[in-house]
Amino acid sequence: MAAYLVVDTKIKNDEAYEEYKLRAKLIVESYGGEYLARGGNTTAPENELWTPTRLVVIRFPSRQNAEDFLSSDEYAPVKAIRHKNAETTMCIIDGM
Repeated sequence: MAAYLVVDTKIKNDEAYEEYKLRAKLIVESYGGEYLARGGNTTAPENELWTPTRLVVIRFPSRQNAEDFLSSDEYAPVKAIRHKNAETTMCIIDGM
């Protein structure tokens, strides 16, 4: 069953974050991930719980693929770039 990684990011350093995006994409794809949305125009018709900043949606073949990506050794130094240059909220949602 597919799983979706949904990420909301508030970027603090645009230049450094560009490096993150380039490096992360290759690793995402190596775990079977496919970007479905990446920072496009977002509207929030209802926002009682949360107002998104910059949304990314990635479909993985399974929850295990998504979790393996997030905890992988090759992603760790790239994740450090994100932590240094952005604030992030993310969740994994099982598909149907």
